[in-house]
Amino acid sequence: MRWTDITDIAIELTEARPDVDPLSINFVDLRSWVLALPGFDDDPDHCGEKILEAIQAAWIEELD
Repeated sequence: MRWTDITDIAIELTEARPDVDPLSINFVDLRSWVLALPGFDDDPDHCGEKILEAIQAAWIEELD
């Protein structure tokens, strides 16, 4: 996975962190959790606030 795989990342986070409310997560933790996902292989420096916001929004949508 890469930073642009927003939906795939959201699905993986939903499965890996079922007890987490994505509305309560800070972007520092979110970035760390994405980097730790199995199969994630992208440059950690290619992530910005817009990408993290998109991941958070997709994660919220995935739970609905």
